[in-house]
Amino acid sequence: MSTSHSEFNKGNLLLEDLHSDPNFQFSKWLEEYVQMDISESVAMSFSTINKDGFPSSRMVYLRDFASNGFVFFTNFDSNKGEELRNNNKSSMLFYWPEMERQVRVWGFVEKVEEELSNTYFSNRPKGSKAGAWISQQSKEIIDRASLEKRHQEFLLKIDNKIISRPEFWGGFRLNPMMYEFWQGRQNRLHDRFLYNRKGENWEIKRLAP
Repeated sequence: MSTSHSEFNKGNLLLEDLHSDPNFQFSKWLEEYVQMDISESVAMSFSTINKDGFPSSRMVYLRDFASNGFVFFTNFDSNKGEELRNNNKSSMLFYWPEMERQVRVWGFVEKVEEELSNTYFSNRPKGSKAGAWISQQSKEIIDRASLEKRHQEFLLKIDNKIISRPEFWGGFRLNPMMYEFWQGRQNRLHDRFLYNRKGENWEIKRLAP
């Protein structure tokens, strides 16, 4: 298979332009991406380590970001939920080809406050709430028809009642310990900067492309 090569000419990343705090730097890049109005949600690759020691990655949506971390929501009994119970070290990757940028983040994951999970769940569409209740995420199922049947039966049973958040569903937050910001450049001489947390401060290093 033959593929074309990008020239990577949409920007640069200089040390003097970086914020000393990577959380502010990420916020700046995130805002620039969101303003492009490419999609309604910000997707990221989220990686954990499974019981056999293999990395396990999947796409999830970033639902909140602040200085204390990155928030997403899922079934706690899913593969990623089980893997995080055994090893809460994980990484995230944001890839924004329209800007020729990517951000890698490493850190420790914990559950978010129940109030935050409740608030987010309450704002989900009714069908999505029902889906959270009836789907045994990551488990084998017979066929799609049986899944859709369970979904319809749940909606009929619940009728117009309020659907509360199941205890096995909620949010996780990754508290970042390292960031890497990457900006594509011509001749594959990309700009890469690594932030490493040192107590309350961050150490910044430029990396070879």
